[in-house]
Parts: sequence; structure tokens; C-alpha cells
Amino acid sequence: VQLQASGGGLGQVGGSLRLSCVASGRTENIYNLGWFRQPPGKDRTAVATIIWSDSTTYYTDSVKGRFTISRDTAKNTAYLQMNDLKSEDTAVYYCAVRPGRYGPYEYWGQGTLVTVSS
Repeated sequence: VQLQASGGGLGQVGGSLRLSCVASGRTENIYNLGWFRQPPGKDRTAVATIIWSDSTTYYTDSVKGRFTISRDTAKNTAYLQMNDLKSEDTAVYYCAVRPGRYGPYEYWGQGTLVTVSS
């Protein structure tokens, strides 16, 4: 599975951005797609995940009510709608795929930078 993330850029505090992640290749291997982020100087952590077959979602507490993960299976594309942006959302955002119900995320996109300024 190959992943191409896009949509990052400069956002304003309180504003919105939408990230996209296009999957190609063996997309039938997608069980779970996740968005992760890595702020400057910090570790990468999970932001939101979605089960490809039934859209079951998970959100980390800091983005609940502000971010929405979704997917369009016909387009093999996942989205992360980010509303009410905060400065602490500044990070490089990655999408990744886990092919099984358990185990690691094996396929990673290249990352897209989101910078939130006031």
C-alpha cells in the first residue's frame, strides 16, 4: 500500500484545515487507517483512526469534538477535517495503514506539515 498525504499548510487559531490521504496499490489490505502527528521535538502519536470496512473511529482526547476522520472507499481516500485549530496542533501529520486487526502500522505516507498561528 502506498499513501500520499496532502492538505497541510498554514492555519489560524480557531480555523480549519482538511488533510487527505490517498491510498494506492494493494488497498484490499487496509484494515485500519490512522492519522498520526509529530510536533517539533516530540514523539509521533496517534490522532485519529478509522476501520476501513465499517468506519468505526477513534480519537485521542485532545482532538475530540474538533477533528473528524472519514474515508471514501470508492476513492481510496481518507480525510482528517480539523476544526477549531489550536497552536498545539502544529505538527507534521502522517497517515498510516495497519493491514490487520492487530499489529503495527506497516505503511506510512510522507507527512504533511500543519502550522497553526495566531
